[in-house]
Amino acid sequence: MRISVVDVGSNTVRLVVADAAGGVPLPVHTAKWRLRLSEQVPPGGPIPEQAVAQLVDAVAQASRTAAKWGAAGPLAFATAVVRNAPNRHEVLHTVRARTGVDLCTLPGEVEAELTFLGARRWMGWRSGPLALFDVGGGTLEVAFGRGRLPDFVASLPLGARRLTHEFFEDGDPPSPERVRALRRKVRHQLRDVAARIRWEGPRTAVATSRTFQQLGRLCGAAPGRHGPFVDRQMRRSDMRAAITQLAALPAAERAHLPGISAPRAAQSLAGAVVGHTALKLTGIKAVTVCPWAIREGVLLRHIEDGPSWWAEVVRRSEAAAPADPVPLRIASSATS
Repeated sequence: MRISVVDVGSNTVRLVVADAAGGVPLPVHTAKWRLRLSEQVPPGGPIPEQAVAQLVDAVAQASRTAAKWGAAGPLAFATAVVRNAPNRHEVLHTVRARTGVDLCTLPGEVEAELTFLGARRWMGWRSGPLALFDVGGGTLEVAFGRGRLPDFVASLPLGARRLTHEFFEDGDPPSPERVRALRRKVRHQLRDVAARIRWEGPRTAVATSRTFQQLGRLCGAAPGRHGPFVDRQMRRSDMRAAITQLAALPAAERAHLPGISAPRAAQSLAGAVVGHTALKLTGIKAVTVCPWAIREGVLLRHIEDGPSWWAEVVRRSEAAAPADPVPLRIASSATS
């Protein structure tokens, strides 16, 4: 069986086509389309029509690519950049009408659950009680569990892109005062969640997401070309040093550091502050940078629980939408 997943994130639309033989999603093809939606959408603002047109085109291309590789219609979801937009329902309706792909949004807690499943399957049972941290553009997901799915999840508005816009728009590099203000906010938002993680006492902690992968490389982890099976550890003390390094440089110069890409250079400092503060408050000294995250979690749930699970996800997403959303006016050339 060959299945595919499409992940609409704050910067890119990513496609993974995988073989599901033996219950493990083994990738056979991946592709991405860089839209940088978060740069086009002001915090709390709607997704503009030009961005929707780009999204429609990317999802249509992803669907055609999946079909070429022998996969059925993709399991397609959008994260916080679409989920938090006031015109979310119209955007989802337009994508479905124009592409035939049932794009849906997932609650932050469901994202945390699926990411935890991906990390659990990658790390294995020997990792024991597991804590997870995943920082995206709009939110930070935290989870803890002893089994296949987490016992505790939280989704907090501490995404790297969101915080960069809130705290660092007026200075590049930002002033020490703004960095301290950001850290105070992160501490306040994370206080209760961190107390729960400390109380649970995880044996293993993992970090996922592109932001953490890039920070891991900056902190000395092996580069991606060494493959996914290399053990990549990121120590809290190294993250603290990374904050000092990133805070001293404007975004354009950060992009020359190991692991930091130009599209994520501006938000790398906020991501480092969130990551370091989360580890400090929870008492965790190091995390494993895990290559499996939400996309693998979606594929695993589909494999392990069957197609009816995803059908229910789509149904709930549609049930939350207005009965008759007004489609956005997108030029017909978007998918031609």
